[in-house]
Amino acid sequence: MNYKSVENNSIKKLQTSITGGKLENHQTTEKELNTLIARRHEELEELKNKGIQPFAYEYDVDSYSAEIKNNYEKYEGKTVKIAGRLMAIRKMGKASFAQIQDEYGRIQIYLRRDEIGDQYAMFKLLDIGDIIGVEGYVFKTRTEEISVHTTSLTLLAKSLRPIPIAKEVVDEEGNKKIFDQFADKELRYRQRYVDLIVNPEVKDVFVKRSKIISTMRNYLDANRFLEVETPVLQSLYGGAAAKPFVTHHNALDIKLYMRIADELYLKRLIVGGFERVYEISKDFRNEGMDKTHNPEFTMMELYVAYKDYEWMMKFVEEMLFHIAKEVMGSAKINIEGTEVDFTPPWNRVSMVDELKKVTGIDVLTISKEDLAKDVKQRGASLTGGESKGKLIDELFSLTVEPNLIQPTFVTDYPVELSPLAKKHRTKEGLVERFEGFVLGREICNAFSELNDPIDQKERFLEQSRYGEEGDEEAHQIDEDYVKALEYGMPPTAGLGIGIDRLTMLFTNQSSIKDVILFPQMKPEK
Repeated sequence: MNYKSVENNSIKKLQTSITGGKLENHQTTEKELNTLIARRHEELEELKNKGIQPFAYEYDVDSYSAEIKNNYEKYEGKTVKIAGRLMAIRKMGKASFAQIQDEYGRIQIYLRRDEIGDQYAMFKLLDIGDIIGVEGYVFKTRTEEISVHTTSLTLLAKSLRPIPIAKEVVDEEGNKKIFDQFADKELRYRQRYVDLIVNPEVKDVFVKRSKIISTMRNYLDANRFLEVETPVLQSLYGGAAAKPFVTHHNALDIKLYMRIADELYLKRLIVGGFERVYEISKDFRNEGMDKTHNPEFTMMELYVAYKDYEWMMKFVEEMLFHIAKEVMGSAKINIEGTEVDFTPPWNRVSMVDELKKVTGIDVLTISKEDLAKDVKQRGASLTGGESKGKLIDELFSLTVEPNLIQPTFVTDYPVELSPLAKKHRTKEGLVERFEGFVLGREICNAFSELNDPIDQKERFLEQSRYGEEGDEEAHQIDEDYVKALEYGMPPTAGLGIGIDRLTMLFTNQSSIKDVILFPQMKPEK
């Protein structure tokens, strides 16, 4: 058969006039929306009366839109079975064009009444949003549009609620106007399923997120790390300075906390003899919500015996360099208009030295009272119960962080800020810790881990005093963890990377909600 023979003038007219019939405006009133929904229910009943199953059990898909379009020479004239959601329809008398969208993109289909008979009558009852299966052969229209000439049509799921389909119109002056765009941020987060249907670029973000995680996991596995699991519900929370979520276990009649970090359990495994462990997991912190904070978030934490924070800096920059190349295709990524280069070695600056250079303040010698006064003058909102470590962190956030654009390790933090890190071997009052920053955002945190049980207990006690003074994020005293250290933990380096923030960077997203499929939202009234 000469498949070009179907490209007659009537097909060309149909193909070039396809606009997505039955577009339903996202500004439709509630009354009008109810009318549209009622019409779809009427169509549902009509389909049933014709003996058509509106919600199928299965469909044997053997081809996909992108695969067909990227390999046309292989598919030309070949019969395929594809499935997807109707995203544009142009219904005419004896022939119609439509576009269907599967997981990988869109492809055009062409239907003729005299070829599919009763199935064409069914097609007349379909709407944008309905999910269909199409069997047919692949061809190109005269305008070189790769399409599927339908020989068999199957309804797989009737859509009972209209979806907002964007329609672009160009006026006489050449200005583009977009109608029916599903652009309301809050509505997109609440109805992510609709967001994914009508905004294909959103799906790309989450595909990259998945690749970031799988690439990281493969890299760690290749470096002899063992993936493990630790408890989500804990009788004591620890491993970070954060306020926890609290719940109650009925059978044990005890209060439990949702974990704020994986650290203390993972280091128990180092005590037990594992030398390289990691976990990619959900953590929970009952704190404020903003562009970089969600109460439920994803962390990767790892611990490696016999290494220190200097070794870990090299490991981190090499791992993220590898992930950038694998996921993004290059170590140089354009983020918010800035080219960020993840190529090692990264910049390294001392926290104390950088603060002194930027503010003139020596945070190791200044009094807590004077520091609080300075931080408040810079615009920070304080409760009065902050520890000196909290004040130092606030000063750093206000003055230094915004200027850390290219990948940078900030090293050697004051001991008040890091109750689980080992004291610096040569610098009094500091610990061996670093955080990684890109474009003013923290993406990782790492220590030479404290393995002295006596020192650790003293720091827990100090944190307890901070808690009594009003610091809701102070660490609890974990006696069992101290007991574990008393059995002996080898020198250890630890690392935590926020998967959400890393994804924000690699996908050029400004809000954490744009990289979490179902972010926490205030309930609708």
